[in-house]
Amino acid sequence: LYLFVVQAWQDAGLVLSTTSNEACKLFDAALTQYATWANNESLGGIEECLSKLRAADPNFTMGHVIANGLELIGTGSSVRLNKELDSAMRTMMTLSKSQSLTEREKLHVSALDMFASGQLPKACDLWEQILQSHPTDLLALKFSQDTYFYLGYHTQMRDSVARVYPFWTPDVPLSSYVKGYYSFGLVETNFFDHAEELAREALAIDQSDAWSVHTIAHVNEMKAEVKKGLEFMKETETNWKNSDMLACHNYWHWALYFIEKGEYEAALTIYDNHIAPLCLSSGSMLDIVDNCSMLYRLHLEGVKLGDRWNNILKLTKKHTKDHILLFNDVHILMSSLGAKDHKTTDELLTTLQELAK
Repeated sequence: LYLFVVQAWQDAGLVLSTTSNEACKLFDAALTQYATWANNESLGGIEECLSKLRAADPNFTMGHVIANGLELIGTGSSVRLNKELDSAMRTMMTLSKSQSLTEREKLHVSALDMFASGQLPKACDLWEQILQSHPTDLLALKFSQDTYFYLGYHTQMRDSVARVYPFWTPDVPLSSYVKGYYSFGLVETNFFDHAEELAREALAIDQSDAWSVHTIAHVNEMKAEVKKGLEFMKETETNWKNSDMLACHNYWHWALYFIEKGEYEAALTIYDNHIAPLCLSSGSMLDIVDNCSMLYRLHLEGVKLGDRWNNILKLTKKHTKDHILLFNDVHILMSSLGAKDHKTTDELLTTLQELAK
């Protein structure tokens, strides 16, 4: 893994306002792991990289941007409820005002400020502004991708990548992953064949690209090609199962095919062996949502779930009052209803109503 130092970022047209080569390398390491959906153990994972990044240059604004951005974009935490995050955002804002940053860096700070205050479309507008002048700014591209995804803005998700795609030539690091991002925007806007073509191109370059696998899982789902879908997931599993940020979701897609075939035991086996354990170890909101969704689908099919709802409730309970995305709220609600925890259900609905006033 080649990590960019100060000069390399400058040469790429993405100036970072720090004199620390170490900080730049760690920024690159964190960004690469985020972009590829996988914590790299040899680098100590994203958390370790961010911790070392803070130590390498505590005043590096873009270091604060990536750390705060990843916390916010995970949608498991908000400035309203998390005092540490609120304080970290304030520190970033103060730092940004005391330094002579590039216009691009200032826009990154503003975009996060918008996201943190719940103005997601405005945050996307600012990231788009960055991409107009810096089409290879991977952080802006990925943050906007994820946010469009949360908003259900499929066309924007596709076109945001389409606009910058010509600039991601094969010599640009991680360009094959951008193919994968583009492919997902295409599948979400019903261009199934083109989506699969791009995803397969990306996988030919890097077979561990779990997001491109995810695109193909969607294509097979949308075309009702269940047999093909099952075969594809099985054939490629060893390539993507270590992408810890997305593996749970890809297993969810795999189980979905089994539900469609009426093979509920097979779906439950994937749930017990992969979906639940991955979620319990990560606690990430994406994994939590997948767990709730899978159990609810099985429940609708009349499958007996034992105490599985109670296990997931242990994770969802602390997010009852988050209300960051309604999508999350609905899934958290599934878990409290499934576990027949009326107190938590009432708490979720009451606090949501209060916030909506």
